[in-house]
Amino acid sequence: MRERSQKFDPRQVMRSQTFEVFHYRQPRPDTVEVHHHDFYEVYFLLGGEVEYWVDGRILRMHPGDLLLIHPMELHRPILNETNRIYERIVLWINKEYLEGLEGADLSRCFDTDQPQHTHLIRPTAAERTALTARLGELVRECYSSEFGSEQSAYGLFLQFMVQLNRMALQAQDRQEESRQLSELVGNVLQYIGENLEQSLSLEQLADRFYISKYHLSHAFSREVGVSVYRYIMLRRLLLARQLLIAGEPAGQVCRNCGFSDYTSFYRAFKSEYGISPRDFVGG
Repeated sequence: MRERSQKFDPRQVMRSQTFEVFHYRQPRPDTVEVHHHDFYEVYFLLGGEVEYWVDGRILRMHPGDLLLIHPMELHRPILNETNRIYERIVLWINKEYLEGLEGADLSRCFDTDQPQHTHLIRPTAAERTALTARLGELVRECYSSEFGSEQSAYGLFLQFMVQLNRMALQAQDRQEESRQLSELVGNVLQYIGENLEQSLSLEQLADRFYISKYHLSHAFSREVGVSVYRYIMLRRLLLARQLLIAGEPAGQVCRNCGFSDYTSFYRAFKSEYGISPRDFVGG
């Protein structure tokens, strides 16, 4: 598979209406900050020492592990600086496409509302071998110009998604390997999540938790990967998207998400997503 690896593409927007697959192999990985996107993501670690931050939890990964990311979940990789080679296959799947497929619900493995849902799947040795072969073939077909490569890629994709859902069902009884954030940062994250409609700032949070701004800022950035301000903005924008999709008027969304005025909300939303709040929901 090594010869099929690609140069890392930092974009977080899909170009396809179905799925995209990437094979990355880097001696010195690029830093990726906390982010979110509209599509499903499957992350298959092939090599390197990686932990993954997913909505406030840090999951420990080993080569051969699979990570499932639901649309709109904040996440980022935490890479060991001693990594010599960081290799993975990443599969992006259009949400509407996957949920619109006939037959079995292949989006079930991503459903965070399912009892005992797991983000992390640790396949058996036999499963890892099969996954590596199938995903490697999927990468080759997706970037091939040979006869029938597109149809072959779709077939491989469907086979993979069936296998993934079967493994996810079996993994529900297994404990995810994770480590906890510090008590301070964990409490701050919880407080932010429960008070997005209120005024929030580094100064206010530092006062509430009886700690210096410098200490809080340093601890938060180290553990979460972005500043307090950036995290609050991401969480507010995520909530805004959900409320807009649910049909709430943009002006009301602005107030419910803690923005000081509509101009600030408009600028932040347009800067993050490239579209205005009202255009996002079709007027």
